[in-house]
Amino acid sequence: MQLYIKNMVCDRCVLVVQQQLDKQGIAYTNIQLGEVELPQVPPEDQLQSLRTSLQSLGFELLDNKKSTTVEKIKNTIIQLIHHSDGEEAVKKLSVILEEKLQLDYHYLTTLFSSVEGVTIEKYAILQRVEKAKELLMYDELSLGQIADQLGYSSVQHLSQQFKKITGLTPSHFKQLRENKRKPLDKV
Repeated sequence: MQLYIKNMVCDRCVLVVQQQLDKQGIAYTNIQLGEVELPQVPPEDQLQSLRTSLQSLGFELLDNKKSTTVEKIKNTIIQLIHHSDGEEAVKKLSVILEEKLQLDYHYLTTLFSSVEGVTIEKYAILQRVEKAKELLMYDELSLGQIADQLGYSSVQHLSQQFKKITGLTPSHFKQLRENKRKPLDKV
């Protein structure tokens, strides 16, 4: 059995969900961003208790297929941008999503837009800009290296999207440093 959980966006989220499953006494075989694999269906009262404890921590147990698919899209994009080595950044997002979810990209983009009110591409751009903010604050990579890592064709392209989203150039953002980054589940 699979459980799908909304707002699992990082390794710490996986750890928190794991702790809640242990606390509820629910056995699991695998935990990934947004997904928990269970060897068997837990009793309804245990599942309801898990749902309540997850909600108090900012997570949501998903019930319907559309919400589950949208969450899978988000988690794939977050994994690609925030938790990969940048190798897949050269692949088209549409190809990656079709391969990962085994669904037609046109269906995915229509579903995502109707549920989230923003396109998949716009969501991916917002995630890339958040990752760029993180990398700029670390001050370890040049803007060119950041553009390469995030799959941008040029520094100019990164700078244009960054300014369009934040209202600041990357270098101005770097100077300000007061601009807080957003949590990934709030992007």
